[in-house]
Amino acid sequence: MTDAKSAARSAAGPAAPAAAVLASREARLLVALAGLFVTNALIAEFVGVKIFALEDTLGVEPFDWRLFGQTGSLSFTAGVMLWPVVFIMTDVINEHFGVRGVRLVSWLAVGFIVYAFLFAYLAIDLAPASWWLTVGAERGVPDMQAAFANIFGQGLWTIGGSVTAFLVGQMIDVTVFQRIRAATGERWVWLRATGSTAVSQLIDSFIVLYIAFVIGPQHWPVPLFLAVGTVNYAYKMTMAIALIPLLYVGRRLIRAYLTRPDRDGA
Repeated sequence: MTDAKSAARSAAGPAAPAAAVLASREARLLVALAGLFVTNALIAEFVGVKIFALEDTLGVEPFDWRLFGQTGSLSFTAGVMLWPVVFIMTDVINEHFGVRGVRLVSWLAVGFIVYAFLFAYLAIDLAPASWWLTVGAERGVPDMQAAFANIFGQGLWTIGGSVTAFLVGQMIDVTVFQRIRAATGERWVWLRATGSTAVSQLIDSFIVLYIAFVIGPQHWPVPLFLAVGTVNYAYKMTMAIALIPLLYVGRRLIRAYLTRPDRDGA
């Protein structure tokens, strides 16, 4: 009997255990959430090179903020479109897979971000074809190599600050989330989601600016650092609160998926 079982396992091959794991709805859900999480984080890093004016985008009058002796408008990196989604994904993964799940996807995101930027820098160093350099001239881009390098060649201080802030923020977020959950039980999902974001993004917002622009080559003065960090944090918290309904929608959809009757192994 033992020999027969061994033979059956050998015939099934090494793919059988992996297939059994993916047969679990929880496993497929984690793969899907991790893919969406990493994709959003990666895109946010690359599109973050663009700075946009929020007031002009919305077609409203400029909002001139005054903080710490500094003034400015509501200008943000384009990555802020996606980071709120990452916050929601963090809370959803934390809700269903706990600390280990968030740590797994966070380290995956950091690894893929570093990997992507490594190959972006390698691509920048490739010798450009002479005819390609001017193909964008009619569209206002006289030097395609310079444009490519400026878009994909973010400074190492910026990349280092962003990745460090992201990872530290994620570790803080998951810890605060679980502590609030331990104190409140399954009630008040909004509180543990928003509370953990409030603490983690307070740290994240200032770490990235400090590494990229205070320690980095621009050497921002402290008042400017504090003012921009405060404005960025206020924006993140506004979006975190605005997206609370999406958190509940996602929670309901996931619970429905995990508890529905099996149909064709779905």
